[in-house]
Amino acid sequence: MNNLKKAKSALISVFHKDGLGPIVQKFNELGITIYSTGGTEDFIKELGINVVPVEDLTSYPSILGGRVKTLHPKVFGGILARRENENDLVQLGEYEIPEIDIVIVDLYPFEKTVASGASEQDIIEKIDIGGISLIRAAAKNFKDVICVSSMSQYDEFLDLITKNNGSTSIADRKNFAAKSFAVSSHYDTAIFNYMNDDQPAFRQSFDTVKQLRYGENPHQKGFFYGNLEDLFEQLHGKELSFNNLLDVDAAVNLIKEFKGEAPTFAILKHNNACGFAQRDTLAQAYIDALAGDPTSAFGGVLIANKEIDEATATEINSLFCEVVIAPSYSESALQILKSKKNRIILIQKDIEFPNISYRSALNGVLAQDPNNITDTKEGLKNVTNRIVSDAEIEDLLFASKICKHTKSNTIILVKNKQLCAGGTGQTSRVDALEQAITKAKTFNFDLKGAVMASDAFFPFPDCVEIAGKAGIEAVIQPGGSIKDQLSIDYCNENNIGMVFTGTRHFKH
Repeated sequence: MNNLKKAKSALISVFHKDGLGPIVQKFNELGITIYSTGGTEDFIKELGINVVPVEDLTSYPSILGGRVKTLHPKVFGGILARRENENDLVQLGEYEIPEIDIVIVDLYPFEKTVASGASEQDIIEKIDIGGISLIRAAAKNFKDVICVSSMSQYDEFLDLITKNNGSTSIADRKNFAAKSFAVSSHYDTAIFNYMNDDQPAFRQSFDTVKQLRYGENPHQKGFFYGNLEDLFEQLHGKELSFNNLLDVDAAVNLIKEFKGEAPTFAILKHNNACGFAQRDTLAQAYIDALAGDPTSAFGGVLIANKEIDEATATEINSLFCEVVIAPSYSESALQILKSKKNRIILIQKDIEFPNISYRSALNGVLAQDPNNITDTKEGLKNVTNRIVSDAEIEDLLFASKICKHTKSNTIILVKNKQLCAGGTGQTSRVDALEQAITKAKTFNFDLKGAVMASDAFFPFPDCVEIAGKAGIEAVIQPGGSIKDQLSIDYCNENNIGMVFTGTRHFKH
């Protein structure tokens, strides 16, 4: 314990005062001299504790409406002076600069101000200058100074100085220095991302990190960076796993396509829909979604676009599923669903999703705009002699939305707004189609009158030929192949309607 360093002075300049009182009381108990300014100084005085105004130290008042308070050599010299460096100590004496052993800062809430929808001027004023400078200086000189850089660290710091009677070790100070640079880098990233319009730079930072039980497999470590509480309220069940989170991500992006529509239910497994239906009631939508593939549904993720009621919950309860997601639940539905102790029950909140998506690749990161184009009736081009009916258009667009959120190469077969089957993640479109047809037959679907959606164009007419022979009567695809006419010709010869969207929906 001989490496402990006892603090004699502290500089405090914080935005949030919550939780600061006990620290100030402890400093007073330990005889630590406190320097402060502005609102923090007033707060300390109100506690009846002596505080030295920074203005008395620097002989300069707070100026420019509070923009300049602590930016002075007599402040930063006391923080940055190397205690083992004789020349530094001589200069401190020469210029009457006191050593500062503790720096406590809580920055202006820049991100909260941006999120509040405040004006640009208000946001700019919440860019902290003095605070961020104090953090960097104190963290740099961690050999002699301990830096508390956020109100989230108050409790940990108070425990430390209480236990050690105002002293800290080099390991303690380095630990807090690392936290400080995490705070400062996150803060600067938030400012950059607010200011940046078109600079091609990758800057992302998350203060919130959650260690998962493991990664994709038990031998892999896994973490989630971000705040899930912004998106979900968890009502019941175990913690979400790495694989759960991937499925939940796929589920919320898929169901978003059906927001505000009739009751819709989706069942996902390994990021792909294995069951999907839209009906007059949510219970019937669930029953028909499950019929699409009751085998794959085991252990899946379930999501609805409407409140889950008692009738729907009763149906769900007979299935082993990992996660259930909905915008709300009736009280009786919750009681039913909570009967399985590990079942994860989530309320999905209505928030904006990020406007860019990222993915690690090789030794870097791929970034792209989200696929925010959803095929619409107005965007369809009928390319065959047979004009698709209004009912077929509804099924085609329904199939297209599912197709957009299914791993490529993919083919989706739909009939009466029910997913009959999907061919997912195949190396050829023909394989995807044949997989879908086989699967539909396995679960006794009659494909006569069904429609087919493809995520990309058909390079040859083989897919429409196979589909036609299976009973498919209408097709939606992007078009754009140099051999499009061959597929059109086959459809014309066999009374199949086909529409082009002009938009490819690859998903890898």
